[in-house]
Amino acid sequence: MHKIIWKIHLWLGLSCGVIASFSGLTGALYVWQPEITSLLNPKLLKVKDFSKVNEKTILSSAYFLTTQNEGEVSKIFLPYREQQTISINYKDGKTFYYHPKTRVFLGEKSESIQFFETLLKLHRTLGISKIGKYIIGTSTLLFCFFLLTTGFYMWWKAYKNNLSKGFTMKWKPKKKRFYFNIHKVFGIYFLLPLLVIAFTGGYFTYYKTYKSALSIFNSSDKIVSDEEAKQEKIFSLKEAVLQTDGKYALRAIYYPKDSSRVYKLRYIKDRFIQAGFRRTKEMELNKQGKLRTISSFDFDLNSNRIAAQFYPVHIGEIAGVLGRVLVFISGLVPIILLITGFKVYSSKTKRLKKVVN
Repeated sequence: MHKIIWKIHLWLGLSCGVIASFSGLTGALYVWQPEITSLLNPKLLKVKDFSKVNEKTILSSAYFLTTQNEGEVSKIFLPYREQQTISINYKDGKTFYYHPKTRVFLGEKSESIQFFETLLKLHRTLGISKIGKYIIGTSTLLFCFFLLTTGFYMWWKAYKNNLSKGFTMKWKPKKKRFYFNIHKVFGIYFLLPLLVIAFTGGYFTYYKTYKSALSIFNSSDKIVSDEEAKQEKIFSLKEAVLQTDGKYALRAIYYPKDSSRVYKLRYIKDRFIQAGFRRTKEMELNKQGKLRTISSFDFDLNSNRIAAQFYPVHIGEIAGVLGRVLVFISGLVPIILLITGFKVYSSKTKRLKKVVN
């Protein structure tokens, strides 16, 4: 049994461990995307005295800017995370940035912003269309449920009678044990963070399966809210955009892609990075002018509420700065485990060859 588990751990480490290492490195860098892009693009993303720009001004500017070239607009993003400006994605692929108060044009998307967008695509899909996300998602779940668990099983079998030894790193062991010690210590100390990151990462590929499983937490009683009472109210796009919500801030507007003339409005509880639960709301303005709530944290099913937390947990934001630091460090661990694991395997293979010869 032990030999079979060792083989599973070995071959998964040399296969999906490689992909997990790539995902970890790209994910670790992306954790600090808001701060890095803001630092590199102050003219595009930062606004002097932003705290003095009120919500009504931001909404008014957003609506005004999109009406100037409405037929050419694809999406509009209002201030969020470290971005204090308004950005508009046009159907020709260009993205322009504007001041949220003066509406002055600030510039076009920079190379550093494009770099992080590409980085995120690589993190989620390896840059391979259609099947890339399934390669990442499947490898992530194999890493979570088989590679990490088999590693823990072998650690437990070796150190269950002397746990302190299993948590201790010998800095001057014999050369052949050096890589084993690193592999052992990093593996056990980061076991739980890596399990959580890998499990939540799989959600972005298999979200339908996750939500179906999470449905066991749903209550049979439907929650009724004031939002649902507004579903039959008729709005123009202007009214929908300019109305302020004491609970949520308008984050983005997605313009119709076809003749359906359906607009999607996405809201966020806090415009800027905050520790705690992620609370969102999504509404739809259809071609009849009816503004209806699609989802809202306030009255959503428990399965949707839980699913909404996978992103902040995955990237560490749910625990604030310390959570993001932990995710950043944890993202570097898979490649350490890959290298040290390969060294251990290589060393063992050489010893076996010497015995045979």
